[in-house]
Amino acid sequence: MELGNIKPAVKKETRKRVGRGIGSGLGKTSGRGHKGQKARSGGGVRRGFEGGQTPLYRRLPKRGFNNIHANTYTEVTLTMLNKSEAKEVTAESLLAEGIIGKINDGIVVLATGNLDKKLTVKAKRFTKAAAEKIEAAGGKIEVI
Repeated sequence: MELGNIKPAVKKETRKRVGRGIGSGLGKTSGRGHKGQKARSGGGVRRGFEGGQTPLYRRLPKRGFNNIHANTYTEVTLTMLNKSEAKEVTAESLLAEGIIGKINDGIVVLATGNLDKKLTVKAKRFTKAAAEKIEAAGGKIEVI
């Protein structure tokens, strides 16, 4: 292999050269048509602009309420807890094992699936059924 033989992995498309005579097909107006806002240099409109008409995003009503103080919990099922190798399961241990992607404002344990081993689970929230299933398997729950 030599420097002169290297080719790019993806073939690079040649740049469109405009304003180079009528034979090129992109001469004179350079593909912009005649006059108007889009023909001018620096011309064009911003995203969502509808020529002065009230744009769609302002015509549609706003719906609902977005609580900026709400907590976002990462949901963890009992099936996911079965995969954990730790005896004391916390959000950090689940993250380290790759069972969850991120912690957010803490974890909430849901009762989906069954627990096969005795674990001590520390989380922000537990559903009633999840707490019962963990304790039925001989484990303990701790609300952080």
